[in-house]
Amino acid sequence: MGVENSGQPTHTLWRSIWRLVHHRWHDAFGRSAIPLQALQRLGAQVAASERQHTGQIRIVAEAGLPWSYLRRHANARERALMLFSKHRVWDTEHNNGVLIYLLMPEHAFEIVADRGLARHVPPTAWQEMATKMTAQFQQGHYEEGLAQAVGAVGALLAEHFPRATDSPSVNELPDAPLVR
Repeated sequence: MGVENSGQPTHTLWRSIWRLVHHRWHDAFGRSAIPLQALQRLGAQVAASERQHTGQIRIVAEAGLPWSYLRRHANARERALMLFSKHRVWDTEHNNGVLIYLLMPEHAFEIVADRGLARHVPPTAWQEMATKMTAQFQQGHYEEGLAQAVGAVGALLAEHFPRATDSPSVNELPDAPLVR
C-alpha cells in the first residue's frame, strides 16, 4: 500500500542530492572553465558595445548555486533575478541595464533586462536568444556563448538606445564579467 506513494519522495530526494553534488563538484571546476584571458576579452567586448549605446551590460557566471538556493529547489531564473537586484543592474540612468547570467553546472542561461529595454523587446526575443546560447554552453563553449549574448544584447541596445555621437560614455556598471 505505502510503496506506491513512496517512489516520488525518494526520487525527489535523490534528485536533490544529485543536484547538490553536481553543483559542489562544479564549484571547483567552474572557476577555471572561463580562463582569465577569456574574461578580459569579454570585458573588452562589453566596453566596446557600451560605446555604441546608453545601456549597461553585466555578465555573471556561477560555478554552482549557493546552498540556500539548492535547498529550496530554486532555478536559474530566480537566482538571475536576485543578482540583477544585488548588482544594481536595474539602477541605471535610462533603466536599460541587462544581466547576462550563466549557471554552468546546469548549462542554464538567463537574460534579465530592465524595464526600459523590456518595453521594446518582447519576451519571445529573449527566449530565442537564450535558446541559441544554450547550445554553446552545453558543449562547454562558455566564452563563445557569452560573446554571442553580448553581441545580441548590444545590438538590441544600440537599436533602441543609441548613443549620440557627442554624448560621453558613462560606465555605470563594471564591464568585467563576474565569475563565482
